[in-house]
Amino acid sequence: MTLKNIGLVAVASLFIMACKNDSKPEIKTVETEVTAEAHTLDPNAKYAKAEFSIEGMTCAMGCAKTIEKKIAKMDGVKSATVDFDKQLAMVEYDEAKVTPTSLEETVKKTGDMYSVKDMKTVDAFSTEKHECKADCKMACCADKAEKTMAEKKECKADCKMACCAKKEKA
Repeated sequence: MTLKNIGLVAVASLFIMACKNDSKPEIKTVETEVTAEAHTLDPNAKYAKAEFSIEGMTCAMGCAKTIEKKIAKMDGVKSATVDFDKQLAMVEYDEAKVTPTSLEETVKKTGDMYSVKDMKTVDAFSTEKHECKADCKMACCADKAEKTMAEKKECKADCKMACCAKKEKA
């Protein structure tokens, strides 16, 4: 009896498989969203640096990183950094494609609770260190031979050399 049942199941399976006469596989198209937009930077573009405060951020990962990613995805943005602790954004961008207004709009579109304050264009970000070369520092204070090496490396208040001027701005 068992052999009969096995035989019936085998014959039924053969008929079911033989009836499926579909030789082409079913093709399904699924639309996907591109998560990381690849935009190319123009090497001949004039890049500017903007620094501004962002109010309304409550956390480093959810707020600051989300805003940073949104700004970084903008076409023409070379780099974007949002410092949650300082509530500060630093963005380098192509002046032909991005404006301070478009940066502010992007921040506001990220969330209604965010607002931009004190937008300014800068030559260097406030967190960048301006290190003078040793010879430049030495030239600022080379007038007194009896000074120690540490004293010679300090820029004098009245020094007009570029390295000391940059240090004073930072």
